[in-house]
Order: sequence, then structure tokens, then C-alpha cells
Amino acid sequence: MSSKKITWKSIVLILGCYKTTYSLEESKKQGSFQRLSLSDISISNSSIQAIEDLSVSLAGSKLYMFNLEELREATHSFSWSNLLGEGGFGPVYKGFVDDKLRHGLKAQPVAVKRLNLDGSQGHREWLAEIIFLGQLRHPHLVKLIGYCCEEEQRLLVYEYMARGSLENQLFRRYSATLPWSTRMKIALGAAKGLAFLHEVDKPVIYRDFKTSNILLDSDYTAKLSDLGLAKDGPEGEETHVTTTCIMGTKGYAAPEYIMSGHLSTKSDVYSYGVVLLELLTGKRVVDKNRPNKEKHLVEWARPILRDQRKVLNIIDSRLEGQFSIKGALKVAALTYKCLSHNPTPRPNMSDVVKILESLQDFDDVIIGPFVYVAVSENGQ
Repeated sequence: MSSKKITWKSIVLILGCYKTTYSLEESKKQGSFQRLSLSDISISNSSIQAIEDLSVSLAGSKLYMFNLEELREATHSFSWSNLLGEGGFGPVYKGFVDDKLRHGLKAQPVAVKRLNLDGSQGHREWLAEIIFLGQLRHPHLVKLIGYCCEEEQRLLVYEYMARGSLENQLFRRYSATLPWSTRMKIALGAAKGLAFLHEVDKPVIYRDFKTSNILLDSDYTAKLSDLGLAKDGPEGEETHVTTTCIMGTKGYAAPEYIMSGHLSTKSDVYSYGVVLLELLTGKRVVDKNRPNKEKHLVEWARPILRDQRKVLNIIDSRLEGQFSIKGALKVAALTYKCLSHNPTPRPNMSDVVKILESLQDFDDVIIGPFVYVAVSENGQ
């Protein structure tokens, strides 16, 4: 395999079947580190060679290379009772790691994602997670702690997020209703994470932004997870990248991406608008159990978002009127812009962040029905 000759002690990155060499010195731009991208990795079809652990990732953050037996121990043999859920990559288990498992490892609960060998995702998605989350660090990106690659097995180890996904918190039948202020906090956190991805030296297009990929910690701090479908964005004068395979989740993908395969950061902005609409209405993006005209949330609700007389009627009834009217109208207007059929008028995520930051101080205001109870002269 050909590779660049490099300095900085020749960092050699071997991740399963992938091998590359890369230079920190060569990739520095005005003192900032140029991250490794998927296109920098050569993929070998040969059998898996010895895996050498990186004690320090290319971004300077420590990643652990676990073996399968260690992760069996951490999850009690991938016990059904430890199962947190299952996504496109495979099942996710709760586990626990400490320095008894690996010297220097902080004692903490973790989430272990294991590839479903019969599923639609695989090697490429596993590698993408390591390339992106292994190098990019941000308060609103879930932290990747380590990985495992043994024979066909591919696993990823993340920080544990106590409240699970926004999807579960927002739509689960028996969960408590998320207050307006909490929804706005989550919306802002997710926006900051997405803005960060769009503004790094090599822009990253998330491509699968949705409620199930927004995880929440015990304080409802939102962190983006599951970057397996993420893609390096356009650079220089390019406005988009073109893909031949349309991937993502129905209802969240931008129209131009579906129609032409054109993918840009504005495609993510559309997906963000869908999530914002779900937060506003408390309704799933697609629900076949709703009346015909309401089955597809965006088609039904978008025209209403620009009508201030009607928009308050589609806000989640479970809030029982406890939200800021001015805040709700501004969120509705922002959602409308994000959901533009044409990508050009959609705001950048940095602009979305600024708007949402201005709404964090809007207190919840009861605007629901008010019942006046007359009090007799004797106080009864």
C-alpha cells in the first residue's frame, strides 16, 4: 500500500483492515490540526492484521482499543437486560468500565454498540464513527471512548447518556411531557453540535440528523451520536457533493438530496428543521395513524408555520398552553426557513444557534384556558 512519507514520528494508524500513515506536521494549518478524513484511509481486502492501538488519537484525545472479551465482561456477556436499544448499525448495550478492565481507564458507565452482521451497515460506517468522533470533540457531540475489531466483529464504545434519545423522551407514550424550556435547551444544544460539524476545517455533513440520533444526559444536554453515515462536505468553491446512493431516514432527508443526490450542509439544516417541527408539535415526522392530510408532518404543518393566527393551534397540546407565545412564533418562523424546498434560503446552523440563544430566556407562560372562580363575601 502506498503512503505519504511523513514527520512527527510517523504516526501509524491501524484500525482493523484499514492502514494509513499521516503527518501532524504536514497537516498543520496556521498552527491548527487538519483532521484525517475518510478519503485519507486506504481499505484493504486482505485478512485482518494485528491491530495497533492508538494511545493518543490524531486530535490528541485518547482512544482505547478493546478486545471482545473485555466488552463481554463490561456488558455481562451482552445481556438482554443491558440492552438499551437497536439502530441501523446494531444493538446497543449498557456496560461499565474501570481501570480493572484497562489501566488508566476512568470508572464510568458506557454504551457499547455492536454491529449487526446481517444488517444494512458495516465496515464503512464503523470506520466513519472512529474517523469523525475519534478526532472531533465538542460538548454537543457524544464522546467516543474506544472501539473493537476482532474477525468480523465491529464494536464502538461511547459515553453513556442517561436519558437516552430525544425520540424516546418526546414520543414514548408513558414518558413525562418535555417542558417548553427543556425543548428549547435541546434544540439549542443539537444546533450547536451541528454547527460545529459544519464549521470545522473539513466540513462534515451529518446526513442522518433525527430525534433518535440526539442523545440526552441527565441534565437534558443534547449530544449528537451515530455519525456512521456522515460524509465529508464540499471544499473550496464547491457547493455540494454528489452521492449515488441516497441514505438517511424517511421524512428527514432534504428534497434536493432525494431528487438529485446533491448533499450539502444545507441538507442537514432541512433535517434540523424537521426535528424542530417535531419539538414544536410533539408529532412524529411520519405517522400512518394520523388523518390522511396529517400523516406527513412537514407537508401538513409547513404552510401553517407562516400563519401566526393558526400556528399556535399546532403546538403540542401536552404542553397545556405552558409556553412563551413570542418564543413559539419565533421558533415557528425559524422552522419554516429551515424547511425551505430550495436550499439557498435556509439559514446556516450558526445563524440558527444565534436565534435559539435569544430564546433561552423566554419564560414558560400559561396561555391555556383560564377559569375564574368567584369568591363570596364570607370567603367561601
